[in-house]
Amino acid sequence: MPAFPLPRRALLAAAAALPLLPRTAGAQGIQHGGRLTVAADSEPPNLNPAIIASNGVFFVASKVIEPLAEASYDGSDGLAPRLATGWTAAADGRSITFALRPGVAWHDGQKFTAADVAFSALEVWKKHQNLGRAVFRDLEAVQTPDAHTAVFRFAVPTPAQLIRNALPALTAVLPKHLYADTDIMKNPANRKLVGTGPFRFAETRPGEFTRLVRNAEYWQQDRPYLNEIVYRVLPDRAAAANALEAGEIQLAAFSAVPLADLDRIAKVPGLKIYSNGYEALTYQLVVEINHRRKELADVRVRRAVAHAIDRDFVVRTIFRGYATTSQGPVPKSDRVFHAPDLAGYGFNPARANALLDEAGYPRGSDGVRFRLRLLPAPFFNETRQFGDYLRQALAVVGIDATIVSNDTPAHIKAVYTDHDFDITVATPVYRGDPAISTTILFQSGLPAGVPFSNQYGYVNPEVDSLIKQAAATIDDAERVRLYRAFQKLVVDDVALINVAEFSFITVARDTVANVSNNPRWAVSNWADTGFTG
Repeated sequence: MPAFPLPRRALLAAAAALPLLPRTAGAQGIQHGGRLTVAADSEPPNLNPAIIASNGVFFVASKVIEPLAEASYDGSDGLAPRLATGWTAAADGRSITFALRPGVAWHDGQKFTAADVAFSALEVWKKHQNLGRAVFRDLEAVQTPDAHTAVFRFAVPTPAQLIRNALPALTAVLPKHLYADTDIMKNPANRKLVGTGPFRFAETRPGEFTRLVRNAEYWQQDRPYLNEIVYRVLPDRAAAANALEAGEIQLAAFSAVPLADLDRIAKVPGLKIYSNGYEALTYQLVVEINHRRKELADVRVRRAVAHAIDRDFVVRTIFRGYATTSQGPVPKSDRVFHAPDLAGYGFNPARANALLDEAGYPRGSDGVRFRLRLLPAPFFNETRQFGDYLRQALAVVGIDATIVSNDTPAHIKAVYTDHDFDITVATPVYRGDPAISTTILFQSGLPAGVPFSNQYGYVNPEVDSLIKQAAATIDDAERVRLYRAFQKLVVDDVALINVAEFSFITVARDTVANVSNNPRWAVSNWADTGFTG
């Protein structure tokens, strides 16, 4: 697909209002001013990170709406303060106190206070957020003794380690004055964001771009450097590579440049490739299974599907080696919680065929045992490519899978609201603690419509019990034991099928400074990102 420059008509007003060329030098030779144009391959229907904790949302919203803390390469706990300047946990696990940053204003001029944190925690993260529903389930009150103190109180002991690990991804703070007494899920501020961050939401044109502009009243002095960020919609990744080479965009994150193009791109003058900046975002390629489907409700069938997949081929061919194979829900990168002794299901088509025969699904005259509807998530090239591979792999063992392709909103609705699928290719993100982003993939009883959660009808009371115990265990060693037992159960049961774990590549012009300087860089606030002279 050819790459075209951002429509001229869309930027005329901005050009008149903001200087788009760097003006005065900042720290380390970074200039003030300039427009950073970034490749975006999707447009989430809801941009509110307090509701949808996903990287597609964070990629844009993290520049506008801030969490209590962000991940950092520095510091003993790997965190950098944002709206909270410090936090202290009680020894009994029943409370954690946050000191909040003074002198912060919302983009509409209202003051940020502890009331905003209390409202966000109790009314949004706990009730509506896809991941926060589990992490903050036992949060019973948030006391605000003054405007800059918030005391979170839990009904049961809650691990301080878990809450600290959750701060970057799950604590986006919303303005109470815009959300209180409204339908939170339908609030227009979910699209036209209002936050405290270094950039303000300016405009969006569906299918074309989203534009953010500099917040001149940002609490961090002399930041941000950039005048604006433009997310240009380029769903075709070849177009992102072309646009970078042509100088039409300056940055492509989340492997927006196809992995197959990296060798060539690395030789283009003026472009740099970054493999860091994603350490806190381990993606997992998984096959989600609709357990409501009669055939898939049989564990023998699920094990057969797992045995049909050649993980080494997937890593070598689809990911070009930029991934590792996976058998369980906690990646190898987590040396604390990962269970290294999982049996798993190696590539074995003969065993897959035997299990399907044993389950009572012989091949018909056409060689087909039964048919499935396969929905590959449209988020990445790799999910689509794996969908094609999985269809072929299943055909080898007599399962005819029909691929159904949707755009992002239609895919999310089909899988997480309508449950209209048999198997789907998904990419959940592991965020440093099983309770943040992993147990929600296996916990039963979640309401329909919660994105990136157990919407496939998997129910195992023993798994639910382990999840509940671990969530209230404040002893670190016991948490590890419980989560390793949890991993063994869900792998034995083939609740879903883990195939690979992977990270991403960022490609940027060499004039863009402070790229990949924290473990969640692509989804952090970019206040210190700018252009060199």
